Amino acid sequence: MAGGAPVPIPTSDPDEKILSIADLEKAATKRLGKSAREFYNSGSTDQVTVHENSTAFSKYRLRPRVLVDVSGVDTSTTAFGRSISFPLSVSPAGLQAMAHPDGEVATSRACARKKVNMAISSFSNYSIEAVRSAAAEAGSIEHAIQMYTMRDREVQERIIRKAEAAGCKAIFLTADSPVLGVRYNEWKNDFRTPEGLEFPVIEWASQQVRSQTHDSSFVAFNDDSHSWARDIPWLKARTKMQIWIKGVLTAEDTELAVEHGCDGIIVSNHGGRQLDGVMPTLDALPECVEAAKGKIGVHVDGGFRSGTDIFKALALGAECCWVGRPAIWGLAYDGEAGVHLMLETMHNEFRRLRAEEVASQ
Repeated sequence: MAGGAPVPIPTSDPDEKILSIADLEKAATKRLGKSAREFYNSGSTDQVTVHENSTAFSKYRLRPRVLVDVSGVDTSTTAFGRSISFPLSVSPAGLQAMAHPDGEVATSRACARKKVNMAISSFSNYSIEAVRSAAAEAGSIEHAIQMYTMRDREVQERIIRKAEAAGCKAIFLTADSPVLGVRYNEWKNDFRTPEGLEFPVIEWASQQVRSQTHDSSFVAFNDDSHSWARDIPWLKARTKMQIWIKGVLTAEDTELAVEHGCDGIIVSNHGGRQLDGVMPTLDALPECVEAAKGKIGVHVDGGFRSGTDIFKALALGAECCWVGRPAIWGLAYDGEAGVHLMLETMHNEFRRLRAEEVASQ
């Protein structure tokens, strides 16, 4: 349940206009308290990777052509066997009800309205069934369930069964978190999940969540003895959902994903929240695409703030891009409508770039 979450502050500025993701971030920042704002926006240790994820895009320039008919441009693509309106989906960001009481169900409805897919975090404040049902109210999309390798295998199996029964298409196994990244702001603020918020996916009630720090709770449930040889066969023996590895940054790990029969990878550095100083995901993308050799899917997240960013990632070989913080900013700004606004903004920018791409072919 999402009871107890802070209520978003309505805008007092009638001239406030959201024309870009930067505008949305600025507006959302005004509505979030210090602890929540720093939890969502900060990366680990020196903030190098979280910063470079976005600045990496500026290294690339576009090469347009002119006088080509682009009136019939189509931005749609296919992901998880379903047509989506453009190659963007919403990442499994946790604790969304801290940004808006409707949290993940609002995000799910917005994704369904926009016809893009969504991944559900293990730290969702709403159940898998509730998030899936919310999307069904507005349309039909695919969901993935994000999970870690857990010490309690019985709970992990229950999550898998619930996700499969609810119709989730894939498991996103987060592989970049044997330990939690050092996030100074969480230690300085003694960050705790707000009272009243639960983590129903991993079966944690509010009292249990509140009794631990983010770091100590993660250590308690996450199994740092995970491995390719143990965990991929274990998952494959228990589900027919696709298995994607989230957190891949190298050709070597891409090849291991192929070798172990995974369906795809998400090139990701956890939004700069895990190991600081690793390469930006856009820089890691080409070697992962090359190593995949078309045998498995390659998606990417990290630092996407415009339709131009999506275009550049596709040019480097990604099939689909994922965003986390922009969705959180949309929630904080105006709930479901704010997330939809974020998706519309990204889509409109991408549509213009897609027209230029067609002209360049």
